[in-house]
Amino acid sequence: MEATPSMTTSTGYAPHTAMNAEVFAAQTGAILASIAEVIDGKADALRSALVCLLAEGHLLIEDVPGVGKTMLARALAASIDASVRRIQFTPDLLPGDVTGVSVFNPVAREFEFKRGAIFANLVIADEINRSSPKTQSALLEAMEEGQVTVDGETHYLPEPFLVVATQNPFEMEGTYALPEAQRDRFMMRISMGYPDAAAEALMLRQRDTINPLERIRPVLKTADVQALIAWARAVHVAPVIEQYAVALAQATRTDANLHLGASPRATLQLVRAAKVSAALDGRDYVIPDDLTALLPAVFAHRLIPARGAHRAGARPIDAAIAHIIERTPVPVAPRA
Repeated sequence: MEATPSMTTSTGYAPHTAMNAEVFAAQTGAILASIAEVIDGKADALRSALVCLLAEGHLLIEDVPGVGKTMLARALAASIDASVRRIQFTPDLLPGDVTGVSVFNPVAREFEFKRGAIFANLVIADEINRSSPKTQSALLEAMEEGQVTVDGETHYLPEPFLVVATQNPFEMEGTYALPEAQRDRFMMRISMGYPDAAAEALMLRQRDTINPLERIRPVLKTADVQALIAWARAVHVAPVIEQYAVALAQATRTDANLHLGASPRATLQLVRAAKVSAALDGRDYVIPDDLTALLPAVFAHRLIPARGAHRAGARPIDAAIAHIIERTPVPVAPRA
């Protein structure tokens, strides 16, 4: 996986020639360490955010208020020397506020495009389910294709591009459920969870007089992040691993407890996330455990339980995923 000057990726990124496994580990470790200065005791959540960034996906953080959803997004943004915009989703937010609008310039006697808040490397979509479905739909093209179309004209977003959205799954008043098409755009959905007693006590002592976000300084430039993305994309996926990923996705479409299974986009994003996870573990190849470890975070928010599935348990989606992992044959490496 040694990079060469001529090596490029399907995204057009040209990785740094100095990139190697040691540099990848050092730079990703620096990002995680920077975020950990703000988010204590949440290593899995921090890793998931980094996986989404390097796999060119998008992250949905769903949890109760006050557990650090927005703080995680802001800490990730502060750790990278890239453009960052935060959009506070409210009922009166309009699609044009997100994507931008065409405004008539009386001097030039022509319309000029005024960019919306989506034009940034990292966009924090705070409380995304508080805006109407019409406004939420303004994100669909941007999250899938890295561009927005306004008045028939296409405008491309900067690279890399990551949306980190937050939402409260319990408060229903004044919120709108994310449609299936919107949920499917997110590579992963995670929950922060409450901190343990030691981490919460440490937070009381450290944040009494200072905001830890003020101490964070960027540890990587945008070009460094692009090189990390290119390095992770070069991780090898054997044909049997690809077949295993497809088998896991197809199993969700035939499971009796599921009304809606995983989309082909979900399969693609599962493999992309697995590549990054393998690289973070110091491997240049994907193993079955990479897929199964990521399956709940990548698949769960895309699945819809069948009618009556809740009778079998309080968490039918989790149970269905566990059952699928258990009954899907794991590929075995051929003997030499």
